[in-house]
Amino acid sequence: MQFTAIRRLAAALALTAPLAGCSFVDLTPGGDKVRVLSLNEVGRCTLLGRVSSNTKASIGFIARSKEAVQEEVNRLSRNNAADMHGDTIVPLGPLIDGEQGFNVYRCINP
Repeated sequence: MQFTAIRRLAAALALTAPLAGCSFVDLTPGGDKVRVLSLNEVGRCTLLGRVSSNTKASIGFIARSKEAVQEEVNRLSRNNAADMHGDTIVPLGPLIDGEQGFNVYRCINP
């Protein structure tokens, strides 16, 4: 009995572990033109508003890599910024539990 449970757990880990590093969000045609910059790089830009994006920081009990979660949140925010006619996003703070806020700017032809 225990051996079967261990085999099932091992199979579940083998199937889900590779997904922990994957990003499941594609950039939209507009989102692929939005940049992620720092606050000191947007001095001459027009602030358009804010977006907040979140994604799962874990799949089941397996934590996703911080890099994969950050990339996915960035992609979601870039897509949202494009919908606002923005071309640049700036993080408002650190990524916490798969969530992060961004200011949206128009820097090209502000």
